Amino acid sequence: MPRALSQNLKIMGEQIMLARKRRHLSMQDIADRATVTRLTVSKVEHGDPTVSMGIYARVLFALDALGRQLQDAELLRNGWSSESHEARFNGRVVKDEDKVK
Repeated sequence: MPRALSQNLKIMGEQIMLARKRRHLSMQDIADRATVTRLTVSKVEHGDPTVSMGIYARVLFALDALGRQLQDAELLRNGWSSESHEARFNGRVVKDEDKVK
């Protein structure tokens, strides 16, 4: 494997680890959400080139989904609601069924 590719995988692994830690999640939390083992999450965080890109994608998806849930919870804790925001900035309330999921 070219050295540059190996270095990029290590950097990506470090960034994944930092994203997990910023969310205050354990490797097991991510492993459960990504349906992989904790050992596999560890390999991803170390930039192991033997882990498939599909696994990297599942771990990233798990981090993104959990990150959004945490951000939503924080917004709700601070009294923000999507309806009040939309009414204020768009002049109308968008119903849940109208929103893109």
